[in-house]
Amino acid sequence: MQDLRKRFVLYGFGFAMGIGLVFLFLGGKKASCNWLPNDRMLQIIRSKQINYSLEVQNKINTAEIDSIKINLILDNGDIDFSKSQTENNPCRKYIIYGIKELKNVSLSVEVCDSIATIKKIFQE
Repeated sequence: MQDLRKRFVLYGFGFAMGIGLVFLFLGGKKASCNWLPNDRMLQIIRSKQINYSLEVQNKINTAEIDSIKINLILDNGDIDFSKSQTENNPCRKYIIYGIKELKNVSLSVEVCDSIATIKKIFQE
């Protein structure tokens, strides 16, 4: 019984040290882990320089939609992979639907090496 208690104490001490080291090394960094394809692709799009097509820029200028709503869709939208062209070279095209209050808005985004261009905005 004494030996078992000693093992639990040593295990708990090692576990606490390990958790402390993880927080020490990763605490200040923007470390994230996106396991799902939707989240991964949205993160890739957000990491690129975002450009707007002339049509989208006109919609922003006429206040049909603003860049904040576009960024919200890029943050937590839903990509329709069945309607997207994921195998195109050099650029891929994705259809991203808004969620919640933006569910009637969708974006057509063209993703290239270092630039993501929002080509069209569809509003229902």
